[in-house]
Amino acid sequence: MQTTIQLASAFKGSDSLILLLDDNASIPKGILSNTENNFVKSEWNAGRKTVTINQYKRFVMVCRLDSSKKDYAMLETCRRTGDGFAAALNKQKINRVVISDQAAHPGAALALAEGMALGNYQFLKYRSKGKKEEQVSLKEIAIKSRFVHEKEITRLNCLVDAVYQTRTLVNEPQNWLTATRLGSEFARLGKEAGFKVEVLTKGKIKALKMGGILAVNRGSIEPPTFTVMEYNPKNAFNKKPYVLVGKGVVYDTGGLSLKPTPNSMDYMKCDMAGGALVGGTMYAIAKAKLPVHVIGLVPATDNRPGGDAYTPGDVITMMSGQTVEVLNTDAEGRLVLADALHYAKKYKPQLVMDFATLTGAAAVAVGSFGIVCMGTAPDDVKGNLKESGERVYERLAEFPFWDEYDELIKSDIADMKNIGGPVAGAITAGKFLQRYIDYPWMHFDIAGPAYLHAPSSYRGKNGTGYGVRLMFDFFSNLG
Repeated sequence: MQTTIQLASAFKGSDSLILLLDDNASIPKGILSNTENNFVKSEWNAGRKTVTINQYKRFVMVCRLDSSKKDYAMLETCRRTGDGFAAALNKQKINRVVISDQAAHPGAALALAEGMALGNYQFLKYRSKGKKEEQVSLKEIAIKSRFVHEKEITRLNCLVDAVYQTRTLVNEPQNWLTATRLGSEFARLGKEAGFKVEVLTKGKIKALKMGGILAVNRGSIEPPTFTVMEYNPKNAFNKKPYVLVGKGVVYDTGGLSLKPTPNSMDYMKCDMAGGALVGGTMYAIAKAKLPVHVIGLVPATDNRPGGDAYTPGDVITMMSGQTVEVLNTDAEGRLVLADALHYAKKYKPQLVMDFATLTGAAAVAVGSFGIVCMGTAPDDVKGNLKESGERVYERLAEFPFWDEYDELIKSDIADMKNIGGPVAGAITAGKFLQRYIDYPWMHFDIAGPAYLHAPSSYRGKNGTGYGVRLMFDFFSNLG
């Protein structure tokens, strides 16, 4: 269940409080006793920015902003502080808290609430025992601030809901979330938020000659799907649509180029995180009624070494008519994405952005601290994307996209090969995808942050929903 955020015109004496203060602000009178005030001041003098007071009937938490930090870094600190506050409140079984904003920074209270709400996510569906006892208690976060209005609250609730939905899709095991079920889940999201969904089945995929998707699917007993989502409100400001493409490989064994199990294949239910990101973004945009025309495309299948599996050395023909020499069946994500990128040409898009847990090289390069990106979009678009990344702290690391990298995917017998060798793996994957576009385009490799093996503040553990907040901020600031 999502923790909801709302406005508070006032607060009761029994409400637990979070006081949000500037560096030089004093605590409002009547909230703390003289002894408590003196304790807080002594903690501040010791360099601590957060202090918690147990008043028995309620908790009062004091958060002092660090004005020495840049705006985006300070807001991230607020989110992380909010996650810590939520954990403390849940430990005390408190179900409501009021943020009393006494600071001068317009975004601080919302960031604090965002961190609390996102940190409160849980995935308990498969617990047979103790589920009720493990559930978080904090259900309601109220904000009293001169800077925060109903519109911001509504949008934040939509965004938090979308991140929850995205995380849950990534956390679901493949024995439940098949390619067919993933399409059904996107249809559910569309019905809830108000966008159109069409799920193309295997027969239609064959008719479209999507050779990449069909090749990857050959080893599976489960059919592939290709989901088309569209949100086109009457007040959309863009004449040409933005198109989002997400890798929907619901499970990746590596195919005949089999992955090792420990710390690799055992986590490969998350290989559809790019597809989940696209569905979650569509959900957030539609639910918040943003005035933008957006289309989402998710090619989905699992990749298994079944009896008819495609093999290293095969040459396959893609939807575009281009041929690919397959040298590694574990480089399957680029094959399914390539068909979707070619399909996107029919929309004559303003910009196409694809998202995928595509390469270990990207994860090694930046870890879980950001997203590797590259592409042909204009510099101003790249700038806007990077600014959004800073604001929500889902930062972008743009890799070089020099022509020389094209040489690494040349094939002796086909138009290209599906791997580029031991160097620049994230870039050669992007160069492969570039062969299927004729429009402005950005590629985002989310392999590092999409699924975490240890808790990371409000991003939690396992599926993070990384990228949804980035896209929501980007679309919220267009027009």
